Amino acid sequence: MKIAPLYKALRETDWAEPVIVHTGQHYDINMSDAFFRDLGLPGPDIHLGVGSGTHAGQTGMVMIKYEEVLTATKPDLVVVVGDVNSTMAATLAAVKLGIKVAHLEAGLRSFDRTMPEEINRLVTDTIADILWTPSVDGDDNLLREGVNPSKIVRVGNIMIDSLEMLRARIEQHDVYNRYGLGKGKYGVATFHRPANVDNESMLRLLCEVLDNVTKSLPIILPVHPRTKSRLEQYDLLERMRSLKGLILVEPLGYVDFMNLIFNCRLVITDSGGIQEETTYLGIPCRTVRDNTERPITVTRGTNKLCRLEQLPEEVDRILSEPPPGKAAIDLWDGRVADRVVDSIREICT
Repeated sequence: MKIAPLYKALRETDWAEPVIVHTGQHYDINMSDAFFRDLGLPGPDIHLGVGSGTHAGQTGMVMIKYEEVLTATKPDLVVVVGDVNSTMAATLAAVKLGIKVAHLEAGLRSFDRTMPEEINRLVTDTIADILWTPSVDGDDNLLREGVNPSKIVRVGNIMIDSLEMLRARIEQHDVYNRYGLGKGKYGVATFHRPANVDNESMLRLLCEVLDNVTKSLPIILPVHPRTKSRLEQYDLLERMRSLKGLILVEPLGYVDFMNLIFNCRLVITDSGGIQEETTYLGIPCRTVRDNTERPITVTRGTNKLCRLEQLPEEVDRILSEPPPGKAAIDLWDGRVADRVVDSIREICT
């Protein structure tokens, strides 16, 4: 999602040759290959085929395999995105070979080091050469950590570029009709964070809470592979499927998923990016976490942090109020890729 606008912008230049490297960390076909199709990206130029594994296992395999690619191809710049294990691993491999690295979506902090993503962010931002931040809070975080201001370039939120790039296609569909839902009369939920799905008692609580929530509003839940695995492990999948008003579906491609978001009444999530998209679209969002690396979605957007057991009350509150307006955040304008291309040209030419 984050590389598509940048890849297309670089392809339009006469001085850059973008190469897509897919590590294979996200290996589910609906969550990987379908996104390439939806976003109009060609197949990866290089596929490392790392697949699932422990954090150390994934990180180590990406480093080993990506180092071979870097040694053979000698790129002028490596661009890493987001905060997954591949982000940190690719950065480490490149920096150790003396290759410049730029981090797209730098500076985000949850200040919770129990989250693997937070460790990935901290390591990547410490050793990368250029830090492209999505908002002013990212700049502030990096400056507090002692980062040289010359490394920080605020470019805006690349996720909004992806959304606007595909808006026409997204709006053509009525995906909610497939599930017997009405426009603006359902909610979308996503859960995959270990804190919410890896613990059996939390997963049972999630079932109870969703049972209560769906008494007020139908909820559609695309089931992440990690969540499905845990539901099966704790014999809760059939319990979830039996809940009236809860619709479990397989992971969706970007266009279909965003069509559901565009037309829903509210979103319940523990994800990161959805907090940004709902803020941009003016859709109420409740994030089931103690913290967020995207606090601007809370202070200036439509997002609110809450505990799992608070969800029924929060949903009823949302339904009793008029929908909030869209949030205008500086540089969340669909033109981030152009600013990144300008920055790359300064770095590499």
